Amino acid sequence: MLTYSKSGVDYKLLDPAKRLGQIAGLKTINNVCDTGFRELSKSRGETAYILESKDCYYAFVEEGLGTKNLVADEMSKITGKTYYDAIAMDTVAAIVNDLTAVGARPLTVLAYWGVGYSEWFSDKDRLKDLVNGWKKACDQAGATWGGGETPSMSDVIKEGVINLAGASFGIIKPKKRLIIGDKLKAGDRIIILQSNGIHANGLSLARKIVKYIPGGYKARLDTGNMFGEELLKPTIIYSKFVDKLLNNNVDIHYMVNITGHGWRKLMRATQQFTYIVDTAPKIPELFTFIQKYSQLTLKEMYETFNMGGGFALISPQSEIRNIITSANKFKIKAYDAGYIKKGEKKVIINPYKIILEGKSLEVKMKV
Repeated sequence: MLTYSKSGVDYKLLDPAKRLGQIAGLKTINNVCDTGFRELSKSRGETAYILESKDCYYAFVEEGLGTKNLVADEMSKITGKTYYDAIAMDTVAAIVNDLTAVGARPLTVLAYWGVGYSEWFSDKDRLKDLVNGWKKACDQAGATWGGGETPSMSDVIKEGVINLAGASFGIIKPKKRLIIGDKLKAGDRIIILQSNGIHANGLSLARKIVKYIPGGYKARLDTGNMFGEELLKPTIIYSKFVDKLLNNNVDIHYMVNITGHGWRKLMRATQQFTYIVDTAPKIPELFTFIQKYSQLTLKEMYETFNMGGGFALISPQSEIRNIITSANKFKIKAYDAGYIKKGEKKVIINPYKIILEGKSLEVKMKV
């Protein structure tokens, strides 16, 4: 059996490093006290870091794509396409969806395109697709593309490989748009927004199982698409949809970008709640295909992948109709999936009798 940690992503090692950084960073908050800004310390460990000014909040995110571009490189050898337009959209989506989750509207996105050798940029078709895809993603997010960095780092990054990442700066105005979990109440409903495939999480494991699949990336799923093509479907950018909800004063108590840690992310908020899922999106064939060749249990799949749910909102029962109706207008399928109640922190996925324990998600320090 191939686990996510065996594929190189071990959260038991990664998460303590995050918490150490948060604790050290907390000791720097007085460095800006003479600027008119104040850190919102409760945002440490959330999807975006937040500073407070007189009439609004500002949110900041830095995020990376991961290894999805390596799938694009392999599929390019098969089809001749570059796929970097979709890869660019995945990268921007990873950034701005995190920013959106705290109620911020993305204002600008910065690009980080690190390569092993400068020759990576000599492929004009690939570069054109990367640039066009990045611009298209910024348009979908409603943000400017403010520039970036293109370092060449031989011996740090492999020859022929690019490391894609970036950052975003956003605004939360008026202040009531701020969403960091302090509004959560027992009885709130969980609304799951449909994903568009694997998005940008779990690719390290998906790549590792290719050697066990007859045909590898060329293996056909029932959709008719190759396995590699299914992996390369771009991530949905949820920013404009959420912005529309907030502009219409829809009451949202928490939001989660379902990425690393899979459905465990539902319990990211600090408070002690049990998250009960009674209705889950139908598991896309891509994930049953991955499960077959990785031999992961269904619980491990939900701990690793989005399993058909790319983003979640937690809101009062009274807002369900507004959210689902608005999602339909954005051509996003939304599920009234369940509810939260006071109790031990865990996620219970009733359709599959799965329990994800709270102790398995420790990305936040306690403030």
